[in-house]
Amino acid sequence: MYKILVKPILFLFNPEFIHHLIFSIIKLVSYIPFKTAWNKIYRINDEKLKRELFGLTFDNPVGLAAGFDKDAKLFDELATFGFGFIEIGTLTPLAQDGNPKPRLFRLSKDHSLINRMGFNNGGVEDAVKRLKKRKTKIIIGGNIGKNKVTSNDEAVKDYEITFEALFDFVDYFVVNVSSPNTPGLRELQQKEPLTKLLLRLQELNDAKSKRKPLLLKIAPDLTNEQLDDIVSIVVDTKLDGLIATNTTIDRNGLKTSEKTLKAIGKGGVSGQAVKKRSTEVIRYISEKSNKSFPIIGVGGIHCSEDAIEKLKAGASLVQIYTGFIYEGPSIVKKINQGILKQL
Repeated sequence: MYKILVKPILFLFNPEFIHHLIFSIIKLVSYIPFKTAWNKIYRINDEKLKRELFGLTFDNPVGLAAGFDKDAKLFDELATFGFGFIEIGTLTPLAQDGNPKPRLFRLSKDHSLINRMGFNNGGVEDAVKRLKKRKTKIIIGGNIGKNKVTSNDEAVKDYEITFEALFDFVDYFVVNVSSPNTPGLRELQQKEPLTKLLLRLQELNDAKSKRKPLLLKIAPDLTNEQLDDIVSIVVDTKLDGLIATNTTIDRNGLKTSEKTLKAIGKGGVSGQAVKKRSTEVIRYISEKSNKSFPIIGVGGIHCSEDAIEKLKAGASLVQIYTGFIYEGPSIVKKINQGILKQL
């Protein structure tokens, strides 16, 4: 029903406007008495789907990637769609508007999106206010970044602030240094600054009475040599895992016209356009590391076959975002059904 009736109407309007509209609709539906029935429609409860990773028990391996619920406004409601975990953010110490609009674009021919949002969020303390009222037991990850006005030389402090503020309210952390939409951010993926950042966060983590899993989200545009460095860094800094991958700046092979792409301008591509490369990165890292740490696979998952492909490549869990927009809320259940058939 979503793809036949709902999506064609939604896709007539500005993507960011629709994003906020869907937020409002989901929030409204959550107040309606048939919420329990809604949960039964979209959720599969099966012990075979459970996953044990870095000390956490995931009800199923399908999560919602960061970027959809940036400010932790809808995690309780989104849990009813059957996700095994939800990642909020990216959050920064201070509120920031992000990049000028328009900044979110559909590439319908490619079943993809281009975004240059720029870490728009209300600031970490604003999100914490809502996380304190958390009702659901679903696993929540906190994706953290730096403010645009913060130089790379001062970036560690931004990550420290956000890490400390979120610590008591999320179940795991993701360090985001791979978004292409904050100027200079990807430079922090280089070995020396990245190692410095992660060691500092691990120092803070180890000082807690009970540490939280710390993961790193990487770009799909890294060379094999850079990926080798990433594997070494994960091992040396004792990270709990990787998320592969973020959006890509590569636009080769897109079906969308060059004229349209030029009119859109800069931004990271998500969706099916990044599917192949993200899977390649997952497979390379899994083999290079000899599967010594977990990988969460994300990028172009629009059906159960896409998810299974990433799991076979070496991912332990998967996340969706663009697929949720293109395929609708039933995608989570369909992916889990497909995974069960493979077991």
